[in-house]
Order: sequence, then C-alpha cells, then structure tokens
Amino acid sequence: MRELDSLVMDAKNDQIIFNELITKHEFYILKCASKVTRRYITKSDDEWSIALLAFTQAIESYDLEKGRFLSFADLLIQRRLVDYIRKQSKYTHELSVDPIVFDTEPEEEDENISLKLAVAEKVSIEEQKDLKYEIEAINQTFSLYGFTFYDLTSCSPKAKKTKTVCAKAVNYMLQNTMLINELRDTKQLPLKIIEKNAKLPRKIIERHRKYIIAAIEILSGGYPYLAEYLHYIREENGIE
Repeated sequence: MRELDSLVMDAKNDQIIFNELITKHEFYILKCASKVTRRYITKSDDEWSIALLAFTQAIESYDLEKGRFLSFADLLIQRRLVDYIRKQSKYTHELSVDPIVFDTEPEEEDENISLKLAVAEKVSIEEQKDLKYEIEAINQTFSLYGFTFYDLTSCSPKAKKTKTVCAKAVNYMLQNTMLINELRDTKQLPLKIIEKNAKLPRKIIERHRKYIIAAIEILSGGYPYLAEYLHYIREENGIE
C-alpha cells in the first residue's frame, strides 16, 4: 500500500492527521486549481475555497479501490471547479479547452512546485505584489520565445532524473554568458552544444526546452521571488 494512500485512510478517523494532510498539500491544491482555471490562484480567490473543499471531500470519500489518492483528489477538484466556472458566465470565454484533458497522474513527491502557482500564503502582501509584478514582467520575455508563463505547467519536469537533466542544462547555460546572449539573440536553445559539452540526453532537453529557457531567464535576471521556486537547480550545482 502506498504511504500517502494509507495516511489518507488514517486521516478519516484522526483529525490531527486530517489537518496535517491538508496543510502539507496546500500547494498541490493551488496547482490543481491553477491547472483548471489556466491562471495562477491565490488563497484569496474563490477557486481556492472550492478546491480546498473538494480536496477535503476527497479525503472523506476516498477508498483504496479508487486508485492513487492524489489522482482521485485532482479529478474531484477539477469537477468542482468546472461546475463553478460554468456557472460563472464571465469565465466562459476562458475555457478554450475542456479542463478535464489536463488530468494526469501527479507525482506524490514532486518538490518542484510549478511556477504557475507562484503564490503562497506564507509570504507577505508586499511580496505577493512583487511576485505578481515579476510574473507580468517575465511573461513579456517569454512571449519573445513564443510561449507564456502559463505554458510551463505542461512542460515542467516531474521525474527526479528529468529534473536533474534540466537542472544541469540550465546550470551549464548560466556558466556560459556567450551562450545566454546567443539564446536571446536567436531565441533558440543551443541543443547540440548542451548535449555535447554537458553530456546530457538531447531528447529530454528538447522535450523541456520551454522550461529550461524559462529557468535560464529567471535565474539570470532580476526575479528573486520566482527564483525561489527553482532553488533545486542551484542546489544541483552546489549553490545555496
């Protein structure tokens, strides 16, 4: 039995475990809400309350026959939010794709908090404002490469091996100013050079091209708050 699934079963009869489970997965709940609404969500949004309630209901109604808990919770959150959005006519034009198609198996140990979240309750009001400013600013940069800030969720690495490869690719670029300048001039990631000199698999680099470019721009620019969500990349290079 998976550890998390077992913990959820215990939470049904233990309020302390129940509360800890919710607290531990707040970022995941925000991530699910952002995936459905296709914009970043904060705890001041109605969507957060709906997603939180759905997650709570997921714990209460979960049993092992439903498969992995996080997959079950994700689906429940999506259904609740889709129902909510459909009732809010002002959001109708934003749903160009049925949110259900984004349903994937989430990583239970995913420490790479999606850039799409980018907001947490533990930061101050001023920090949230600065973070929103950073998102708006970096989105203008991303547009030059043909993608947006909100595209990153679908191309962010999940598996540990993939995250390590991406981190090494980013660090290699950060150590080579000339390559960063070339990237900004041509808007093309030097795949062959990274593959050859950093000895990394090209397929992974190519598949996560947008994510790698985004990380390079964030970590080489003045985006301290967004950079916090990429701390694992610097840690991979021995930088605290």
